[in-house]
Amino acid sequence: MHRDFSQLKDRNVDVLVCGGGVYGAWTAYDAALRGLKVAIVDQGDWACATSSASSKLIHGGLRYLESLDFKLVRKTLAERQMLLKTAPHRVWPLRFGIPVYKHSRIGSLQLKIGLLLYDLLAGTMPKTQTYQYHSPAEFAERFPCLEATGLAAGFTYFDAQTDDARYVLELIAGAQDSGAICLNYCRVNRFLENDGRLCGAVCQDQATGETADVGAARIVNTAGQWSARLHDNNRYRLSKGVHLVLPKVLENEALLLTAQTDGRVFFMMPWYGLTLLGTTDTDYSGDIEHVRVEAEDIRYLLSEANRVLRNTNWTENDIIGRYAGLRVLKPSDDPSPSAVSRDWTLKIAPDGLLSSIGGKLTSAREDAEHIVDAVCEQLGIGAAGQTFGKPFPWRPDTDYAPWCADASHKATHLGIDNLSAHWLLRRHGSRTPAVFELCEQEPELARRITPTLPFIMADLIFCAQHEMVVHLEDLLRRRLPLLILAKLTPAELQRLASIAAEVLGWDQDTMHHQLDTCTEKWLLH
Repeated sequence: MHRDFSQLKDRNVDVLVCGGGVYGAWTAYDAALRGLKVAIVDQGDWACATSSASSKLIHGGLRYLESLDFKLVRKTLAERQMLLKTAPHRVWPLRFGIPVYKHSRIGSLQLKIGLLLYDLLAGTMPKTQTYQYHSPAEFAERFPCLEATGLAAGFTYFDAQTDDARYVLELIAGAQDSGAICLNYCRVNRFLENDGRLCGAVCQDQATGETADVGAARIVNTAGQWSARLHDNNRYRLSKGVHLVLPKVLENEALLLTAQTDGRVFFMMPWYGLTLLGTTDTDYSGDIEHVRVEAEDIRYLLSEANRVLRNTNWTENDIIGRYAGLRVLKPSDDPSPSAVSRDWTLKIAPDGLLSSIGGKLTSAREDAEHIVDAVCEQLGIGAAGQTFGKPFPWRPDTDYAPWCADASHKATHLGIDNLSAHWLLRRHGSRTPAVFELCEQEPELARRITPTLPFIMADLIFCAQHEMVVHLEDLLRRRLPLLILAKLTPAELQRLASIAAEVLGWDQDTMHHQLDTCTEKWLLH
């Protein structure tokens, strides 16, 4: 992946995509595959907002059955099944447990009916993916971290997990390889108009200050929480979601739990060997540039988790990492943001701007296909979408299981520990041999970056070299999620900044500026 602002200068494209989250990435990739001339820009990094602040799930949304949103559940389950096949390195199975206590809001019979319907909506799938009932003793043995007192029954059901930031990055790489111009840290200063219709934009490189006029037959707004700044015709509702990273309490399965205080669903999931706890769902009207995890968010999640955990009483001192993001929801008068539909809509303004509002990580591909369909219809182009069922850009081109076995054997030979190798294959897919080459050239790069996390030094170097890193935070939060998975000390952060500076050619002043910015945001909570 490479970044070249000069590609935008005096350029005319069929579609300019504004916003590099999951919706923008899928839109650019889809349009490029159809042969359109495409440019995608983001004022920050790829997936720097909501698309790297999700629950990391590719799922149908079991809780939406309670609101009878069958259409959304069927749609997202179809996407889940497709993604498991087309991106086995990027989307992997994750089974969830649901405990049923004597005081639970939803009883065993109601839950059984819901899970049966959930599986039916998913269509034909292996028996290993269908829901299962467990007696209290069986469920307590399966999830020993849970409080067993009052446990009446338990169920497990099937969904899937991902690394959201890398999911988006891979799509951006696919779009670029298919001919799209892809630029992070490129801000749209203003749109250009001709007879009341948008015809382009003035874009500014946030790294150098340069500007470029870009002609565009159509412009798509996938800017999420910044959509209204691009176009004052956009109206939506914002909901804040918070996640905490805590010590490991689960092995290879997750938990779907119900908060006793307000009846909301939240998750407890294994992620990179730790526990991901979330999410909250509260209306937000604050500063969209600085979305923070507040004390009340922490109290809510920890207290609800501690209610169901056995021999564990998490406090704020146990928190390893934290992050917050904003969901863009369709306007609604419902007092609870949890009750607002997560479905998606496309708005087309009188000046021609196409704006994506709402949606989910799981269903973004199908929604983006509708966006590009609308663009093609307006431009009189008959090209059909190609993304459904298409292997992801970094999927190995051989059978995945044998490929994993061969790559794991190679990793062991290079001195990479088994868990780091496991995650390396998921993170890089078909590009993994290029990371291995770094280990062959310098064996020390096979060691872990930090002892507690399954990331090796060669991974860090490769990401800095090849993944469009502009700032230290890009590398340590999104290319590798170190800033939310480790309590890095100032000395450790400085060591990593020095390595990044060497790879990226930063001088001492630049390195110290990057270090200070990262320290202030991530180490000084």
